Amino acid sequence: MSGTEAGTAVSGTESGTASGTESGTVLGGREPAVAAAPAAPAVRCENLVHVFGTPGNEVAALRGVDLVIEPGEMVALLGPSGAGKTTLLWHLAGLLAPTAGMVEINGLPLAGLSGRALTSMRLREVGLLLQNPASNLLPSRTALGNVLFAQSPTRRTRVMKRKRASDLLDRVGLAEAARRPAGLLSGGEQQRLALAVALANGPRLLLADEPTSQLDPASAADVIELIQAANASLGTTVVAVTHDPEVAAALGRTITIRDGRVGGAGHGGREFVVIGKDGTLTLPADVLDELPPGSLAEATRAEGGGILLRRADLGGTDLSGTGGLGSGGAGKEHQ
Repeated sequence: MSGTEAGTAVSGTESGTASGTESGTVLGGREPAVAAAPAAPAVRCENLVHVFGTPGNEVAALRGVDLVIEPGEMVALLGPSGAGKTTLLWHLAGLLAPTAGMVEINGLPLAGLSGRALTSMRLREVGLLLQNPASNLLPSRTALGNVLFAQSPTRRTRVMKRKRASDLLDRVGLAEAARRPAGLLSGGEQQRLALAVALANGPRLLLADEPTSQLDPASAADVIELIQAANASLGTTVVAVTHDPEVAAALGRTITIRDGRVGGAGHGGREFVVIGKDGTLTLPADVLDELPPGSLAEATRAEGGGILLRRADLGGTDLSGTGGLGSGGAGKEHQ
């Protein structure tokens, strides 16, 4: 999908949930969604695969992603460039169709939905902030006009819509730029405006691709604070692609994507490897000096519970033809 198509899909009218009342707070008010079961995960992916290219020139961007994010969680998607993070985010927004596997958003399976149904899902469920902020905006409309236009699907009165738009622009530091066309704003200003647009309707799920990449530290802190406020006041689930450690720390839970797979997870400052359904795991980069790619390792049960993973000691046996370790090893254990 081109950047123009993505921008059309999310500009103004397709971020958030219709609301018939206004709470009077910056982040208040939305209707419960009718399509989702109350206990459904906010995000569920099962064996999600996406292959780009043509036959004979395929590139697998996602290689069997299994992921569950509960309502109200804030999750940072980490990993090197090209690992598949943005592709995963676009699947969660319904902007890409899987090659294989399944995606559910708030209990709603996206497979087989028509374009109209996906648009309705984005209108009622999802706020989307793309990495190129201009793709989220209508350049000829003012900053205020963009946030007002984003509220078109709601049943708020004109006064309520204007109040909410003004409050959001104030929160992102754009009150003085409210009358300026979005296309004349700086990159950082457009990024902050795009967040205001994405939050205009109080979405149940906010998807953000590098939300602070073009911001100075002070503006980035304001954006993080606004995302946290949406989560605290509305229970908005947040999934953000980021390379910014400040964003990752603020969101709390991290998921690391490596080579199109979920390769690691973080909770409370601790990092964990993730065991795939087929038993595969991706080791953290800081232990690969002990178990470099191509090594043979032994996995055994440890006394008292747990698993020991240690580099195999083969006594000099040559296994170079098998792709395994051919020069013995230190026999160090990893628990």
